[in-house]
Amino acid sequence: MSMKSKIKVAVIFGGRSAEHKVSLRSAKNIIAALKPDKYEPVLIGIDNDGQWHYHGQAMQLLHADDPAKIEMNRTDKVLLSQNADAHEIVNQGGEHVSGLDVIFPVLHGTYGEDGAIQGFAKLANLPCVGPGILGSAVGMDKDVMKRLLRDAGIGIADFVTVKPTTKNKYTYAELSARFGHTLFVKPANMGSSVGISKVDTAEQFGPAIDLALQFDTKVIIEEQIVGREIECSVLGNENPRVSIPGEVIPVDGFYSYERKYLDEQGAALEIPAKLTDAQTAFIQQVAIDTYSCLELEGLSRVDVFLRDDDSVIVNEVNTLPGFTEISMYPTLWEHSGLAVEDLIDELIQLAIDKHKQMNGLSVTY
Repeated sequence: MSMKSKIKVAVIFGGRSAEHKVSLRSAKNIIAALKPDKYEPVLIGIDNDGQWHYHGQAMQLLHADDPAKIEMNRTDKVLLSQNADAHEIVNQGGEHVSGLDVIFPVLHGTYGEDGAIQGFAKLANLPCVGPGILGSAVGMDKDVMKRLLRDAGIGIADFVTVKPTTKNKYTYAELSARFGHTLFVKPANMGSSVGISKVDTAEQFGPAIDLALQFDTKVIIEEQIVGREIECSVLGNENPRVSIPGEVIPVDGFYSYERKYLDEQGAALEIPAKLTDAQTAFIQQVAIDTYSCLELEGLSRVDVFLRDDDSVIVNEVNTLPGFTEISMYPTLWEHSGLAVEDLIDELIQLAIDKHKQMNGLSVTY
């Protein structure tokens, strides 16, 4: 890292995924939480077309206070864009960003949370906040994630996977007989409840698959797990620690994208969750075991279901979880005694420590 009084942090936000607007809100809060005496932010926004815009040290947003309408202002300082004729990356704005110390990606979903930006950072030999390429890719792909957890003996919902060429492989009658009356249909590589459908009839089944295929080329169809929705925030590299658990209680039984990010009354959040000491300890251990199994680092949120028999089913992991005003990851840590400013500080240091460790490995035979 360069010898400067402040650490220069490249906060990269926006992106091409369906979670673009969530990213803008998360980045806004992360930037506000950077300790001004310690960090110098360099703000880079990626628009929906994949162009990289230099924002300097101030986010340029439109409708910043409206979660449904928030939009990134496309600056005239374009760092990178795709030449439509030559398909080359070119510098259009004449801007030169140098001396970066660490990348803080705030790119939820595909093209960021899936290992893409982590690979970019590795090629550039820069520390990057959050899990590496492998953990990010595995955490994003629910199909691969479930197979790894199943092989590790960690509880998951029963599921099948289909692709565009096999979307008619299963019927609702067949899967409802196997999994139960209610099914959930999800894009395999997506987060924030985007493209997910709750299916209770044969008429809903085909359209639900078609909807999921709009967001990914692989679709998960899984059983409904009846249980309490409990979430834990995990933080650390080799020796991670876990927050107190929190419970999500959706108003209609389904924690949709709109209720998760647009409606502050869309769910009740019980923090800490009302659990026995034994239940808390078991859920926290499952979160740590999941984190380790999936090769996660830095941070992740682990979401589980607690059933009536006290068994725990892992629903999903979020390797770059939201940092909006109502997001569970920072909220759980705040209730665990870690303020958001200190949380951001620790995440950056974890990235720097991991980078130093990896650069200390031998690269020659």
